[in-house]
Amino acid sequence: GLINALGLWVIDEACRQARVWRDQGMRMRVAINLSAYQLRQSDLPQHISAALTRHQINPGLLTCEITESVAMEDTEATKRFFDDLALIGVHISIDDFGSGYSSLAYLRKLPATELKIDRSFVLDLEHSEGARKIAQAVVNLAQALNMKVVAEGVETDAQYQILRRFGCDQVQGFLFAKPMTA
Repeated sequence: GLINALGLWVIDEACRQARVWRDQGMRMRVAINLSAYQLRQSDLPQHISAALTRHQINPGLLTCEITESVAMEDTEATKRFFDDLALIGVHISIDDFGSGYSSLAYLRKLPATELKIDRSFVLDLEHSEGARKIAQAVVNLAQALNMKVVAEGVETDAQYQILRRFGCDQVQGFLFAKPMTA
């Protein structure tokens, strides 16, 4: 029964830390993962908006990540939730894309700004033609929908080079940095 309180704390803490970094002269976007449980809370967009206001953070500096499988559980509720987040001005990311069962017709109706390629495809890029084809298709799909595409789990320079060739907008993973404190 703690997920609600924990989720609200994470939102507030992310906004608080973004403010600390801004006050130090760094303007960086912060991403938070939202759970399936949080998506069922009708007042979550108001909590996000209040945290942004309380810490005086530009909404464009916050990204809310929702996994593809969670986003597809209740497509109508997800669309309403995404629309509410878009009105606030935060970025919306579909995380772990390619690992679930997205409806492409539905995907194009969401106000998401970013797709994140699931790390399972990234890990196999060097050795699997199928993984390369899927990663390239996700990049092409994101570009066709005017979305940014991010690859997660990049661990080798070869993976990075392949993703650059595909036109991937951003990459994240151990090749660049291990998890660290603020």
